[in-house]
Amino acid sequence: MELSQRIETLPPYLFAEISKKMAEKRAQGVDVISFGIGDPDLPTPDRLLDALAEASRDPANHRYPETQGLPELRQSIARFYDRRFGVQLDPDREVLPLIGAKEGIAHIAICFIDPGDVALVPDPGYPVYAVGTLLQGGEPYYLPLTEENDFLPDLDAVPEQVARRAKVLWLNYPNNPTGAVADLAFFERAVAFAKKHDIAVLHDAPYSEIAFDGFRPVSLLQATGARDVGVEFHSLSKSYNMTGWRIGMVVGNAKIVDALMRVKSNLDSGIPQAIQHMAIAALDGPQDCIAEHNAIYARRRDRLAEALTGLGLRLRPPRASLYIWARVPEGMTSVQFATRLLDEAGVVVTPGSGYGPSGEGYVRLSLTIPDDRLEEGVRRMEKLAASWR
Repeated sequence: MELSQRIETLPPYLFAEISKKMAEKRAQGVDVISFGIGDPDLPTPDRLLDALAEASRDPANHRYPETQGLPELRQSIARFYDRRFGVQLDPDREVLPLIGAKEGIAHIAICFIDPGDVALVPDPGYPVYAVGTLLQGGEPYYLPLTEENDFLPDLDAVPEQVARRAKVLWLNYPNNPTGAVADLAFFERAVAFAKKHDIAVLHDAPYSEIAFDGFRPVSLLQATGARDVGVEFHSLSKSYNMTGWRIGMVVGNAKIVDALMRVKSNLDSGIPQAIQHMAIAALDGPQDCIAEHNAIYARRRDRLAEALTGLGLRLRPPRASLYIWARVPEGMTSVQFATRLLDEAGVVVTPGSGYGPSGEGYVRLSLTIPDDRLEEGVRRMEKLAASWR
């Protein structure tokens, strides 16, 4: 049989490769400590599990769900955006629940990209922005995120001939993998750029609630005119430790939301309704767990930053997100550094080059690792640092 050219040219998913290398080391008897994947190790709060258990016993929730989600969930999402960002959304036209934000991020390319179209994609960036584009026969045009520009794209540097072909602009703040943040002034510039070139802004914001030192990230939709051109993806995965339950949302421009709903109605059967009730409990209930989790992540950030600095890495402690983005020592590539750390200390970090060409020279470490394993990883890195001196 012959597979499609799109599949043949599709790169392997970054974290699948990391998991493969970890499995190989473990098969050799190595106790591997992974700072690789941003999957919260903290459990889903008990009150949300109780809501799920109760909803799961209702026979009404045993049937096919609707693509657009329960009206009660859409209303809950709208209340969250009003309470958190001061953004009022129409729950019937501007809110769509998703089977995790990743699903919507991948599928929205179907709404915009025809063969030969361009998507403006951050580099380094979450790989799915580019992969969704490639699967529709489009071309990613990479926008370098550099330390000198605070890891924000220079939209003025996009060539006019590229901007004319572009259909979408992908943004992601707080950022994965760099941990950078954007202010409202940046989002205002992005909206103006999109209006000038008649393109859609697609903002991925799953880390907006993971923030430290009193910092509060803003939403794209707070920018003037943002709903004229854009949508924002969000998720309960990171805020409430619900990665395994697969539920997120997209909100904003009604035309874009409707287009994605039409795609989804042909491709999936919606989110199990018991999980939707769980999400309602998360969004409408007490929010104490977020501050509690953030305090744990902040402590881990500080401990890990100290160890990495001792290894000769340069970094900016992040104000938000679940990641530390660190520059490797001079004379080493990101893969060389990650390989050496794995071989000599049994510690996994993600090479920055896996997120795009501009990620070369950096590694990403996740804060989603139990405290005892983090301490062991730090101990190994500190011992390694002494041998490297």
